[in-house]
Amino acid sequence: MSKRVCVVIAQQNYLVGDISANATKIIKAALRARDEFQADVILFPELTLTGYPPEDLLLRPGLHRAVHQALESIQAQVTGIDIVVGFPAQTDAGLFNAAAVLRDGQRIATYHKCHLPNYNVFDEKRYFTAGNKPCVVDIAGVSMGLTICEDIWYSEPMRQAKQAGAQLILNLNASPFHRAKGLEREAELEKRVQEAGLPVVYTNLVGGQDELVFDGASMVMTADGKVCQRAPAFETGLFPVVFAVEADGTVVPQPGQITEPDDELESVYKALVLGVRDYIEKNGFPGAIIGLSGGIDSALTLAITVDAIGAERVEAVMMPSRYTLDMSVEDAQKQATMLGVKYRVLPIEAPFNAFLDLLAAPFAGTEPDATEENIQARCRGVLLMALSNKNHKVVVTTGNKSEMSVGYATLYGDMAGGFAVLKDVPKTMVFRLAEFRNNSRNRISPAIPQRVIDRPPSAELAEDQKDTDSLPPYDVLDPILEMYIEQDRCAADIIAAGYDANTVQRVIGLVNRNEYKRRQASPGVRISQRAFGRDRRYPITSGYDREQ
Repeated sequence: MSKRVCVVIAQQNYLVGDISANATKIIKAALRARDEFQADVILFPELTLTGYPPEDLLLRPGLHRAVHQALESIQAQVTGIDIVVGFPAQTDAGLFNAAAVLRDGQRIATYHKCHLPNYNVFDEKRYFTAGNKPCVVDIAGVSMGLTICEDIWYSEPMRQAKQAGAQLILNLNASPFHRAKGLEREAELEKRVQEAGLPVVYTNLVGGQDELVFDGASMVMTADGKVCQRAPAFETGLFPVVFAVEADGTVVPQPGQITEPDDELESVYKALVLGVRDYIEKNGFPGAIIGLSGGIDSALTLAITVDAIGAERVEAVMMPSRYTLDMSVEDAQKQATMLGVKYRVLPIEAPFNAFLDLLAAPFAGTEPDATEENIQARCRGVLLMALSNKNHKVVVTTGNKSEMSVGYATLYGDMAGGFAVLKDVPKTMVFRLAEFRNNSRNRISPAIPQRVIDRPPSAELAEDQKDTDSLPPYDVLDPILEMYIEQDRCAADIIAAGYDANTVQRVIGLVNRNEYKRRQASPGVRISQRAFGRDRRYPITSGYDREQ
């Protein structure tokens, strides 16, 4: 006769550095898992107590004192259930990314993460020492091996745990989202379970942290590589997993709810919404301000922000100039009405003229160019930041990845603000997301006027201006940018892929010349495998040959 063992996955959202509040959340979840699900053990994500990534907070002795006190508090307040919780372990041998097993007031085991990622957004080797030993603990009569995040991408940790007697693997994660990341995770898990022949419980963090978004999507995989339970993406919750322990010691996860993965656009949209919500909420902003132009970027930004924090906390500002078309004003007003957003019009003609008058002498003998266009954008930036200062709301900027890549943005103008929702979203995907938002069955009604989606993009900083006056068509530009920025391919490779040589050289030149702008840009949600910010660290001053 088989016996029952219950593991609860705690898929939760934590605030980096708020050790006390994170500990309180852990205690409440553990008590609920014990009382509601009669669980034997509850499994939390990686570095639960500090949140992920704590970055240089790990260098502060005060943080480690707070972590020690929090562990003691959890141990004192929770009995009757085992707790597996991630934390930074400060020891004489170094600082470890660790998981503790707490039972009835005692820490009965500690595991140190063996594989420390040091690529893309990860820099764990800056802080942590790598562990080198397995950790297998008897929980409710089952030998459970612990691994942490990156460990599951390698064969050795799980193999060592099995050699040490593990019948089941518990894997703690803080795995950030990017497009198709769920498929990558499942493929790696399948490799590990087929190598070791053991089931795995994979728990992942949920929430936005500056540029990163963690999507949850925790899962359980059987020993033969089948997903038998999957938690919803981008949602917090406690998810019980029941295992049958057969007479021969085989541990078999029982079938549970398998939430179907979101498609690409749904997952990206949810990531953007969660990233905006947590940036605003966790930083204590009462609301958001958006410059609404009547164009597609600001329209999508407004829709995402309203979905994130509610229309009552969002303010839209239209700042028309002499070059703003009537249809832009009409469409901006229509969208604000559609979404129920407070809306105001602040024309910039008077301040623009004041600047032109002031600069008339210094500019004498020159022809109008991008300088005058940028003055308009900077007038708007001043107004938005003034409203932000007065009302303490964050300015959410509207530029997309295509524009940020080639510098089609104005420093201290449309780049001014606190958070850039579309910073990692290429323009072609902006259009797709706008259509998705309007047609999604999960939303009450369309959020963007169709004319905004259909009309050619324009900055409206000059007469009859179109984006294509300055840039290649976006269906040409975006693939070039993806190959150069996200895939690190050189000009020759991109040209060989079928793109015009002059266009490729021009685009790469624009990307390289505008690194200084991107270094001054607001943080924004990461949705790709190579976003600007901590994910792509290029020198501003560089003589690197673009052909290399």
